[in-house]
Amino acid sequence: MARIDLDLAHSYVPDPRTDEDYALLPLKFTFEDGGAYALLGPSGCGKTTLLNCISGLLRPSHGTIAFDGRDVTAATPQARNIAQVFQFPVIYDTMTVGENLAFPLRNRGVPEAQVRERVGRVAEMLDLSSTLDRRASGLAADAKQKISLGRGLVRHDVSAILFDEPLTVIDPQLKWQLRRKLKEIHHEFRLTLIYVTHDQTEALTFADQVVVMSRGKAVQVGPADALFERPAHTFVGHFIGSPGMNFLTGQWRDDAVELAGRHYTPTLTPSVEAALRAAGSFRIGVRPEYLHLAPERDAQAVPVRVERAQDIGTYWLLTGTVQEAGAQAGTLRARLGTEAASLRAGDTAWLSVFNRHTCYYVNEELVP
Repeated sequence: MARIDLDLAHSYVPDPRTDEDYALLPLKFTFEDGGAYALLGPSGCGKTTLLNCISGLLRPSHGTIAFDGRDVTAATPQARNIAQVFQFPVIYDTMTVGENLAFPLRNRGVPEAQVRERVGRVAEMLDLSSTLDRRASGLAADAKQKISLGRGLVRHDVSAILFDEPLTVIDPQLKWQLRRKLKEIHHEFRLTLIYVTHDQTEALTFADQVVVMSRGKAVQVGPADALFERPAHTFVGHFIGSPGMNFLTGQWRDDAVELAGRHYTPTLTPSVEAALRAAGSFRIGVRPEYLHLAPERDAQAVPVRVERAQDIGTYWLLTGTVQEAGAQAGTLRARLGTEAASLRAGDTAWLSVFNRHTCYYVNEELVP
């Protein structure tokens, strides 16, 4: 395994002049040896471009890549000793499952006893043991992709294993099993794994560190709890969570937070208060999980007009609009308990927007 240091940017335009010309904006980051990372973001945000720069399939137009301190910017994938698993299966249909798994090892002259031991171990982890003697051509697409995963994992001498949305063709019922298997494999082998996905569930359950990307930029890097509790950017708040974070526009007036024509005095640290006072206008972010029904005219609550209350099974999802002088000032969604069952469209509910989980954003960035 290897420590991977990135200090790069990439543009497909020969002479980039603006940020819009870059597929990857300047990024300086280190993937630690033995770490499990996910590159998470919507389509077109630069995830695969970054992965291909790491693997050597693409040379960055600016900057450098180093493996264990060695500059590999111009090196081929073979010279970098990378294993990569793509979105769709890449296997030999004429070979058996066992021969496919063994091929990367035999191609490198690994002794046959070690080949059998390693293939057996990886096959057992991926539930492929019963199919080792079957030809790959007769298998379903999800079984073939499990072979691709196994071919990436079977080598113990690689610098890193890169996954480019590898569960796309996997049956949804099997995805959670494979995510768990990959986690177990990482814990046992301590491989350096970098996993590209647009699925937040895959990223947050697989990786120790998640790199959230938007428009070619890494907007936040951190573990799942940090991304959920303290999104560093409003994009992260929107993108992480189901539903995503609620955002309302606030103003600083008369030494208080003004929201929808009402004044509030939430508990703020001196640094947050100073930042909001200086900004004048800002955004207030709170997760649906941290909104609760409050008594009428509660000092920390905002009145909303109920649009709908849906029974999701394990919780009720309340959607309501914040009113200001007869106009809609924003929408709030709250994950509530059975206390929401009595609410009907048109009712007024008071939601506790200001609490210890509330975040504040100036120019879309979190006020620390």
